[in-house]
Amino acid sequence: MATTQVSLDEYLRTDYEPDCDYVDGELEERNVGETEHSAVQAFFIKWLATHEEQWKLEAYPEIRMRVSPTRVRIADLAILPLQRNYEAVLTRPPVAVIEVLSPEDRVSRYQQRLDDYRAMGIANVWVIDPMRRKAFDCSQGGWQPVEKLLITNPPVEIPLNPLWKKLEELHS
Repeated sequence: MATTQVSLDEYLRTDYEPDCDYVDGELEERNVGETEHSAVQAFFIKWLATHEEQWKLEAYPEIRMRVSPTRVRIADLAILPLQRNYEAVLTRPPVAVIEVLSPEDRVSRYQQRLDDYRAMGIANVWVIDPMRRKAFDCSQGGWQPVEKLLITNPPVEIPLNPLWKKLEELHS
């Protein structure tokens, strides 16, 4: 992937289409755009919207997060509390982030992204692989396969079988 050197101020003042990560002075392209990728995002946005009053959480797709003084990452989805102070670029860790793998993604490159989220203090870091119908909890550093996504505070449980069913329907 091509990289370009820019200052953090220039990055924060510029709209990129599609948006890109800012890592130590370089712009990094992100893999987005496939139907499965969008379907996963739509699923979680709808699921959280359905439970918004109960959980007091909402999902934001592709929001910039300042994970360190020299890095800005764009999570596929950030799960935020309804009651929070406004930030154009998040500097406080969201409750959770969800990343959706694309066929071109490489685990080694992805690991740095996940490390950045954990370093920011994000307690729940998940990766969804729509092609293989697998989900991983990466909150502790490894890639732990899971059958559902769990948040302890507030107590949230998101089953994944409805997502896998939705993805199967896309191909039928």
